[in-house]
Amino acid sequence: MPERGVCNSSGLQPKNKWTKMAYKTPIDEKQLVADLQNPATARKAFDLLIREYGEQVYWQIRKMVVSHDDANDLLQNCFIKAWKNINNFRGDARLSTWLYKIAINESINFLNKERQRLGLTAEEADDSFLLQNIESDPYFDGDSLQVQLQEAIMQLPEKQRLVFNMRYYDDMKYEDISEVLGTSVGALKASYHHAVKKITAAIKDSEI
Repeated sequence: MPERGVCNSSGLQPKNKWTKMAYKTPIDEKQLVADLQNPATARKAFDLLIREYGEQVYWQIRKMVVSHDDANDLLQNCFIKAWKNINNFRGDARLSTWLYKIAINESINFLNKERQRLGLTAEEADDSFLLQNIESDPYFDGDSLQVQLQEAIMQLPEKQRLVFNMRYYDDMKYEDISEVLGTSVGALKASYHHAVKKITAAIKDSEI
């Protein structure tokens, strides 16, 4: 699991991961799944699973919930669920896709609970309340432009925010995003286009 000590560079991310992150090519997932489902090799394979995908999944969660501590807790929940349910995995999707889906569901459930706790209604769609986590996060030392960017992203609808993060920050192909979110490539391109327009407008407005 990512440790506190790792998150100590600029912009909310270790090694500049909050800016742009190349989408990592997975290892031999079929063999890894076979090892995970074999009691004799499961523990060793699970350690490999965390080493291979832990950081990527962490940042998928972190860019949704912002807080390092919350992201770390959700990451642990994600891998616990993966461990408990690996024998139900049938290979209909890639293992990495399955993990991302678990991570996204964990993030959305967490955000829904936070909205309920704060008394936000369904009409109050943006998650700008998360910005307080940036300002109070001891691992964040981004400049004002980074804060403006995050503020604009938090005002996006949840689906657009997911698409923007995966495409802009992680350089994921639309086909890969489609596999994770179950949305057509055409719809994803439209979501990303709208997200970019909204973010650009929001940043321009903040500079006036």
